[in-house]
Amino acid sequence: MIIPTVEEAERELELARTLNPTPWVDHSRYVALAAKAIAARHPTLDADTGYVYGLLHDIGRREGWTDMRHALDGYTYMKNLGYESVAKICLTHSFPMEDDRRAETQPGQWDCSEAELAIVNDFMSRVVFDDYDRLLQLCDALGLSTGFCILEKRFVDIVLRYGFNDATIPRWKAFLELQAYFEQAIDCSIYSLLDGIAESTFGVAKA
Repeated sequence: MIIPTVEEAERELELARTLNPTPWVDHSRYVALAAKAIAARHPTLDADTGYVYGLLHDIGRREGWTDMRHALDGYTYMKNLGYESVAKICLTHSFPMEDDRRAETQPGQWDCSEAELAIVNDFMSRVVFDDYDRLLQLCDALGLSTGFCILEKRFVDIVLRYGFNDATIPRWKAFLELQAYFEQAIDCSIYSLLDGIAESTFGVAKA
């Protein structure tokens, strides 16, 4: 498994910020910090690897404002750099339901061609998830651009932007199952590892 170093990933993210200076970069940093914190407690995951994946999971947004196309753009960009496992994360982080990986069930619009959408669906039908894929699926739902949040706040954030579809409730259940999966592995609440989550979730000042 070849991935960028932490320093290289930081440089990629900061370059991407100059290309598309919107709040997605701050979201990526919180996702990375959550992934690092959980991986550090996990018996088989590496904290720096989780951090790098978190920094780069949305790197496709370097191409400018897009909706779900950013996942494919990130996959293509990282694959062309030779980072196959990061490319995989760029796509799989948007698919928390292992038993339903159709792009059409995800919130948001796949603003790409039919041929490109077929590439996404073909990849997702064949890919095997590992615990880094699952970790980034979970952590993507733990980070806003303003800080960490509980899963339920992220659920509301997504629904307000994209509305409900037939997969909304199954996706919520999948995220809660991921939470339980990792909490069993690390033997503590994921929220206990996320500094400032009460302040950023509930908008209260630290005592």
